[in-house]
Amino acid sequence: MTNTGGRTTLRTHRLHPLRIAAATALLAVTATTVAACGSSSDGTSASSSPGRPTVQGTPPSSLLPSALLSSASALASAASVQASAFQSSVSAEVSRANASASAALAGVTGTGNAVSDVTLTGVPVAQSGGHRAAVVTITNSTSSAASYAVQVDFVDASGNVVDTTVVGATDLQPGAKASPVAFGGSDSGTATTPRVAKAQRY
Repeated sequence: MTNTGGRTTLRTHRLHPLRIAAATALLAVTATTVAACGSSSDGTSASSSPGRPTVQGTPPSSLLPSALLSSASALASAASVQASAFQSSVSAEVSRANASASAALAGVTGTGNAVSDVTLTGVPVAQSGGHRAAVVTITNSTSSAASYAVQVDFVDASGNVVDTTVVGATDLQPGAKASPVAFGGSDSGTATTPRVAKAQRY
């Protein structure tokens, strides 16, 4: 606007098209930057820096505090100890049952009073660690709890006893079953068949 001889003249300026385009681009960049620094879609505050990736997920163990790693190691060790204790307990129980079975069979003449309660299933040598073995299935057919002692003989094709072992089951409830595994010695290449030599209920 200029003043010439008492008259005021209004002068308009036209913006060049290139200037308009530049201003529009600047506004777009500004809006994008503000949106990036605002809230994320889940309502939490989020920020972003150009060229800096966002890190998500669980950090590798090398970045975890040593206290957490020590705690995890302690828990793993405790679980291993418990598993070992459980295995030892089971092994001790089996040993006690077999010892009781041997004692129960000591005075038995003939085949005993419980042969009909026992069935055998041979285990292939490839699955028994190279030993003669059989699964001894014992079913308490009586109406009272009972313990069982079973002598298993491994016989060759001629009926000769190649190996023998004793297994047992204690306090078996009426109608219940137990399936101990009778292990003999190492297989010598001679084919054998497991046979119930004695079975005593006591």
